[in-house]
This record gives sequence, structure tokens and C-alpha cells, in this order.
Amino acid sequence: MSTLRFSFASALSAAVLASGLALGTAGPAGAATCPSEAYPIAPHGGEAHWKIACTSKGVKVYGWVQDTAADGRCATVTAESDGGPGWIDMVQACGSGVRKNFDWSIPGTKAAKVWLRILDTD
Repeated sequence: MSTLRFSFASALSAAVLASGLALGTAGPAGAATCPSEAYPIAPHGGEAHWKIACTSKGVKVYGWVQDTAADGRCATVTAESDGGPGWIDMVQACGSGVRKNFDWSIPGTKAAKVWLRILDTD
């Protein structure tokens, strides 16, 4: 019976680890319309907070990203337009405890794709 319990525990641990790795490198799930707000956490080294607000010319995306692990990687927030003219920007926080603010105006749209991910510095 202990072998069965060990196998189940190993399988469960592998599933939890795999889901954590996927969260750390996930791309945008879909466009968020304004107004909206998010507080994502990447389990392997980063967190962020952003808001998407409507403006007369498009949307404003603003907030911060923070690296939370001394692992030689960077926490990165990327935003791109959803509809309208193509637009993309990115900010990186590199080094445990480093926090970077961002404030972007995206013209010609009422939605944006924004996501947090962890990137190697190589």
C-alpha cells in the first residue's frame, strides 16, 4: 500500500510543479477591456499589478512589476494592443526586490493584452 501512496504523491507533486512552471511563463490569456485590474504572481520569481483605464484616444496601462527571486532571471510585464494599430511594449525588473513602474498609452483600442512572465537574462 505504501508504494501506491508514494506513486500517487509523486504524480501529484509532478502535476503541481508542472502547473507552477506553466504559470511562470504564461502568455496573455486574452484581452482585457477597460476598466480592469490584475495582480498576477509568477511562482518562480515575480509579481505585478496593473490597471487598464479608458481614455478618449485608447487605453492607458499602468502599474509595476517586481522580481522576487535571486535567481539571475527577470520579472517582465508585456502589453500589446488588441485591435487598432499594432503596439507592444515591455518592462523588466531584474534582481530580487527590484520594482519597475510602467505607464503606457495605447491608441486606437479599448482593450489590451497584458501579461507577466519570468525571463532568463542570457
